[in-house]
Amino acid sequence: MTISVMIEQLKREKILDLLNQGKRIDGRGLHDQRPLSIEIGVIPKANGSARVKLGDTEIVTGVKIQLDKPFPDLGDKGILICTAEILPLADPKAEPGPPGEEVIELARVVDRGIRETEMLDLKQLVLIKDKSVIGIFVDSSVINTDGNLFDACSYAAVAAILSCTVPKYEIKDEAPALVEGVTSKPPIKTVPVSVTMARIGDHIIVDPTADEEACMNARITITANSEGNICALQKGGSDGFTVEQLIKCSEIALSMGTKIRKQLEQLM
Repeated sequence: MTISVMIEQLKREKILDLLNQGKRIDGRGLHDQRPLSIEIGVIPKANGSARVKLGDTEIVTGVKIQLDKPFPDLGDKGILICTAEILPLADPKAEPGPPGEEVIELARVVDRGIRETEMLDLKQLVLIKDKSVIGIFVDSSVINTDGNLFDACSYAAVAAILSCTVPKYEIKDEAPALVEGVTSKPPIKTVPVSVTMARIGDHIIVDPTADEEACMNARITITANSEGNICALQKGGSDGFTVEQLIKCSEIALSMGTKIRKQLEQLM
């Protein structure tokens, strides 16, 4: 057994021992989230931007809005695309180059949470059906990692969208033309909030740190809309959840989501 494996094993035993006492390695309760701070307008040249700090996990997200062609089978809707990257300086394990599976999953979970809750009324972003629409591109960069990138990226993406401004276009000679100096708020329908939980042994914990993620059995991210409807779910890890644990996770996600949503709604 290598020294690194021995250290990880000892760390896991310490985390499990604390969980059995109803405690966590950083002093939080099992269902407590780390401090969350949200700052908007951090990228002056972007149409919208936000910096989120969730404990020591830090994300910067920018929104770019531009004219685009609709997807072939969605000519009556605008475009929404979310991407993510982990900067090499954010994590010793991160490497430059094409995104790995973890980064692809991160972007998809954020995108799905926004898309499935129908945060944006994409039909209002159509200028000429089947020909010209407004595209909203949401790019998140992880600048420091300490666990739970899913929620941190999701909050940053939602905050950046809520704070963004959409350029105004008018149709001239059957083509869209930019109206200089005129913008509007995006067509927001709801405010999605994701809550990620991990199972370590028989314990369910909220907002796992990197150390807790390293020894978790399973992970679940639940995203709900403003009406309290669960719209998206992503399960990860090598193990699963019982039905009772899933019900408990759903209740926790909805309860915590209400508090986090109030913080996000202040940006509108």
